[in-house]
Amino acid sequence: MNIQIIPEIEIIEETETDLEPLYRVIIHNDNVTPMDFVVYVLKTIFYLSNPKAAEIMLSAHIYGNAYVQTVLKSEAEHRSNKAHFAAGAAGYPLHFSMEPE
Repeated sequence: MNIQIIPEIEIIEETETDLEPLYRVIIHNDNVTPMDFVVYVLKTIFYLSNPKAAEIMLSAHIYGNAYVQTVLKSEAEHRSNKAHFAAGAAGYPLHFSMEPE
């Protein structure tokens, strides 16, 4: 006689209040930061492909700002801060902002 004990499974449902809010990251144009540096930051910090990074850089250059991506608030803060640090270390005033989705 084999007796198997089946563990009790508790189902936890996530509610919207448990989830971190999403934020849009926006890049702002300036007349100092070189275009290739902007593309580099978008590729290495925001994990964009080369064509997408170049497209966003050109949009920001033409229109003054451009949408980069939507991520969790903490990730948007982390990536924006990392980009600001990299730009500052290179001597550029590149700026990113965030807005709620």
